[in-house]
Amino acid sequence: MAKPVTLITGTRKGIGQFLAQHYLAQGHIVYGCSREAGSITADDYHHVCLDVADEKAVRRLFSQIRKEAGRLDHLINNAGIASMNHAMMTPASTVQQIFNTNFLGTFLFCREAAKLMQGSGAGRIVNFITVASPLQLEGEAVYAASKSAVLTLTQILARELAAMNVTVNALGPTPVMTDLIRSVPQEKIEHLLARQAIHRLGTFEDVLNVVDFFLRPESQFVTGQAIYLGGVS
Repeated sequence: MAKPVTLITGTRKGIGQFLAQHYLAQGHIVYGCSREAGSITADDYHHVCLDVADEKAVRRLFSQIRKEAGRLDHLINNAGIASMNHAMMTPASTVQQIFNTNFLGTFLFCREAAKLMQGSGAGRIVNFITVASPLQLEGEAVYAASKSAVLTLTQILARELAAMNVTVNALGPTPVMTDLIRSVPQEKIEHLLARQAIHRLGTFEDVLNVVDFFLRPESQFVTGQAIYLGGVS
């Protein structure tokens, strides 16, 4: 059988890097991207430096995948940024940057992936959201709003792409020890964990478990769903 082709955004470090290494170990051909040079060396790994909100660069990446692999089976939209600050102290430039990366980037990758997946008759898209939205965390208004937009996008795309047998689902991790939360005060982290049903940080394996579920061939009847880890709803 042909190797599955999987595209993951934000693979230089953290969750994206972990997922890329996992799927490489599972025998996938993996395409990854980030703003900086890649950190993974493997025969079946292909890295592209780009800004996920750069439409021309995104189109070039998908043209490369079409030319080299001929198809795309899975898209995991992991790339994201945050700026934790009171709304009154947040400049418009920060709002624009966060929405460009978190929402526009996700939209562009979903759109181009759907075009590539439609010919194969099947596909899986997983978008990353955040527990900051349902928990309505103070200081994260812009970040949470950008990810809420991703959730709405996910739910509507699930309907739009269903006829092509492409599923679109979302995953909202509880805080995982990545660069995204290292600057968050410990007191705030503890307060957040106390609001979860399970009072601990998430792990890369927790995230992988849900992504694996969404990607499984047996999950063809699961679409438009959002799973928040840690017992957040």
